[in-house]
Amino acid sequence: MQNKIRLIVWTVAVTLMLMILLAMQFTNFGQVEVQWNEAIAYSVILLAVGGTYELWQWLKTRTRSYRTAFVVGLGTVFLLGWVSGAVGIIGSENQPENLMYWAVPAVGLIGSIISRFKPRKMAHTLFAMALVQFLIPVAVLIISPEVDWGSVGVIGVFVANSIFAVLFAVSGLLFRRASATESNAVS
Repeated sequence: MQNKIRLIVWTVAVTLMLMILLAMQFTNFGQVEVQWNEAIAYSVILLAVGGTYELWQWLKTRTRSYRTAFVVGLGTVFLLGWVSGAVGIIGSENQPENLMYWAVPAVGLIGSIISRFKPRKMAHTLFAMALVQFLIPVAVLIISPEVDWGSVGVIGVFVANSIFAVLFAVSGLLFRRASATESNAVS
């Protein structure tokens, strides 16, 4: 049954992507035209939907602690990207120092791949993400001390970073708990 649903999800996603590419061939006239950037954006959205389905199926095979840790970590990365991209954490969203926040999901992605999503090593990855998150404003203070910190000031930026770091640490603790649960189940 699950393979049938998986086949349907990916068939629909691929069919819609092919329809977008086909529409690009026949809409070069009149008022309606599909642009490459739109086609890429729609394809990324469709791939994200399919990937979310796959992730959901995979997470169903994990313990509750693991699922909770994963959701907290992934949700925090999403929130971090949203906040730093939409309004900026350090000053405005146009402040180049906000690009340093891309290091946090990069650490998460690399650590997750290296750890092969094993709970104990995922805990280490999330603790590393928390550390990187907290050290970004420290690095900004050292590298460019005359940066515009915005209306919240230096203290406000450290508070915001601490909130994100705590959420990553909570996720790490939940992964550690999942690791203990997993090792007890094996024993």
